[in-house]
Amino acid sequence: MQLKWTNVQEIAEALAETHTGVDPLKVRFTDLHKWVCELDEFEDQPDRSNEKVLEAIQMAWLDEVED
Repeated sequence: MQLKWTNVQEIAEALAETHTGVDPLKVRFTDLHKWVCELDEFEDQPDRSNEKVLEAIQMAWLDEVED
């Protein structure tokens, strides 16, 4: 599956798998952006994200690690 910035939940799941043990709330948005762009399945333009999208990914990732 190719991931785009709109695939917030799928990105969060992938980050939870690739960055185990990381507290999503302690990740700077610059690092979060970089990590999303580095995902193998990610196929979107890096400049299409914004703070709102990154925050949504961060909160979904937090939900993943808390479950």
